[in-house]
Amino acid sequence: MMGNSMMGWAWIWPVLVLIGIVLLGYVAVRLTQNRRSLDQAAGPRRESPPAQAASSADASSSARSILDERFARGEIDDEEYRRRRAELA
Repeated sequence: MMGNSMMGWAWIWPVLVLIGIVLLGYVAVRLTQNRRSLDQAAGPRRESPPAQAASSADASSSARSILDERFARGEIDDEEYRRRRAELA
């Protein structure tokens, strides 16, 4: 009699293991998606400047691109953009 009742519950462990594996997969996917959305919200990553000094041509083009980006994002107005652009030229 005892043997029959134990065999009736033998199916529960494989089901619990399967549910655990599915939950782990779900959590892994959600964590990956959250990390991607946080990376996208932070914006593009900028590389650190090189240890060597850049030439003046590279520095002015870099400054110009930064100025262009700030103007495109709306951080500075048209007047400020034109004034700083003239200073760089």
